Amino acid sequence: MASYDFDLVVIGSGPGGYVAAIRANQLGLKAAIVEKEKPGGVCLNVGCIPSKALIHQAEIVASRKELEELGFKVDDSRFDYAKVFKKSRQAADRLSKGVSALIKKNRIEYLEGNAKLSGPHEVTIDGGKKITGKFLLIATGSRPREIPGFEFDEKQVLSSTGALYLEELPKSLIILGGGYIGMEFAHVMNAFGVEVTVVEMLDRIIPTADPEAVGILEKDIRRRGVEIMTGSKAEKLTRGKSGVKLEVSGKDGRKTLEAEKLLVSVGRAPNSEDLGLENVGVKTEKGFIKVGDYYQTDAAGIYAIGDVVATMQLAHVASKEGEIAVEHMAGHGPEKAIDPDLIPAAIYTEPQIASFGPTEAQAKERGLSFAKAVFPYRGAGKSVAVGKPDGLVKILYSPETHEFLAAHVAGSNATEIIHELLLGKRSELLPEDIATMIHAHPTLSEAVMEAARVAEGWAIHY
Repeated sequence: MASYDFDLVVIGSGPGGYVAAIRANQLGLKAAIVEKEKPGGVCLNVGCIPSKALIHQAEIVASRKELEELGFKVDDSRFDYAKVFKKSRQAADRLSKGVSALIKKNRIEYLEGNAKLSGPHEVTIDGGKKITGKFLLIATGSRPREIPGFEFDEKQVLSSTGALYLEELPKSLIILGGGYIGMEFAHVMNAFGVEVTVVEMLDRIIPTADPEAVGILEKDIRRRGVEIMTGSKAEKLTRGKSGVKLEVSGKDGRKTLEAEKLLVSVGRAPNSEDLGLENVGVKTEKGFIKVGDYYQTDAAGIYAIGDVVATMQLAHVASKEGEIAVEHMAGHGPEKAIDPDLIPAAIYTEPQIASFGPTEAQAKERGLSFAKAVFPYRGAGKSVAVGKPDGLVKILYSPETHEFLAAHVAGSNATEIIHELLLGKRSELLPEDIATMIHAHPTLSEAVMEAARVAEGWAIHY
């Protein structure tokens, strides 16, 4: 029997990699992680965590209007965005150190450097150090996608990473791409007083989300002064001393936009280059590593998870994929690849949007028979009491069996309350079960209960 340095070698310490290594330790596998940057990967260092810290600070600043309505006078002349940036980095650094502590606690060896697959069970790290593993797991994540003519310089043309590292706010910002990342930045920058224009090539922002839910967000963010140009294509970028000029063509013809900076947010590209995949027979398609039901590649003993494979590019997806892959390595558990309809998606704008399962259009494309139940947020007393009445809870369900098919929520704290509905689907509950469960009053979750009652035909507050 072959002898290896480790049972598992993980390349990458993001939410997929470090979770997989910890799960391996729990299952009795000796694990190592190779990481070229800081523990925690993109999510903790230049993604989920610092961006949510910025969003939180932005919402504190935006709440000054509520204070003014109460008679307070707010003097923002001493506002210093550098302090906002510092707090976002403190949050990221604290959690990165927390991941380091978890790695150490679980007796996982941590090795710094670039890693390449140099053999079926072998990884070579910078400097020529070689380690072997019975299993190898690629969890190298992704990076902001560049498009020709709009390359990042992180001064005038920013990636999402560059935007997170701004220590001084621009007076004006064009955001190219109206997906969830672009709209989260639009929300943040607008709250801090930046003049924001969003340019989206498709006919609506966040095209993957439920149109009604997105409509609530779009109405609110336009009211706050964000200009949104849908059905508009960026044709040419000119960089100058004082800022950038962007030529855009759309339904209203061609026009030139000017701003201090441009943020390009048009998706993320998998980090599958320079890994030595060709040395071991790991196949890719459009840059994504091809995997099977348990995230195994074509090469025996080698697995891949997270943004480097063609699944939803979300941190919680990477973590779950890591768990499934390691459990398969250990011969523990029958769970296969994640059902996409059981993945919660969360957009941290204000109002928030959260969902799982297909939209109405997607359900029709699949040929699914469905009915829908919709309840407005303002029907839940808490939403009015806290001044957040705009929103909805939408449930898609089978008209025959009443089983949950999907749910879409827009409104305050939507990213938290979506999970009650997701648990209902995953546990094979019916809307009746939620409709008849006592919910505390007043809470936003009452909107979920009432939506379930709409499905059953007996909503009280509608």
